[in-house]
Amino acid sequence: MLKMTHVSKIYRTDTVETHALREFSLTVDEGEFVSVTGPSGSGKTTFLNIAGLLEELSGGTYELDGRDISSLTDSERSKVRNEKIGFIFQSFNLIPELNIFDNVDVPLRYRGFKAPERQRRIERGLELVGLASRMKHYPAQLSGGQQQRVAIARALAGEPRFLLADEPTGNLDTEMAVSVLDLLDEINAGGTTIIMVTHELSLAKRARRNIFVRDGRVSDRPPEIRLAASAGQV
Repeated sequence: MLKMTHVSKIYRTDTVETHALREFSLTVDEGEFVSVTGPSGSGKTTFLNIAGLLEELSGGTYELDGRDISSLTDSERSKVRNEKIGFIFQSFNLIPELNIFDNVDVPLRYRGFKAPERQRRIERGLELVGLASRMKHYPAQLSGGQQQRVAIARALAGEPRFLLADEPTGNLDTEMAVSVLDLLDEINAGGTTIIMVTHELSLAKRARRNIFVRDGRVSDRPPEIRLAASAGQV
């Protein structure tokens, strides 16, 4: 379970103080699929970075699986992040000089897994995303949707409990975006908790719960989705 209570994030310079999150409170239970929407600059990505232990919060508390994250050292945070959290970004972040197998292998090498275990995880991840037959291909030989699937396989190879996706369909056309969402649905059905930031309300509706963020604060669902739900359209 992920639980944030009255979390704040403040960026400071010599002359400017910017409040990215204000009294941000949110609980995501194990196995949920949650989408996070909101206007540009509302704090969506800041929330995701704090959830993924990429940034520290300025105030409040953050618990992950019952553990207070705010009290951990940098090395402890890195260990939790590597063991529990997988990331999917809008840009696929694949290494063009490496084939698909080796791209998925990179983070596993950093974690120190032995070769047989790495191979098991890589083959399983690529099988889940439907690319087992292309593991020797290079990123340039794949479509955008296939590259994003490789990025998902790379995240899944770490066997994370939480999958954080920041605009995972932002660089894809509509058909490919729907295909990636179908895949995320399957992953979630397997028990992985997913939190997805997206600006596309049509994709946000695919999640089980929708969170709307404005001015660094959270509400249950964006007005557009609430209205559709009250009209029986969602």
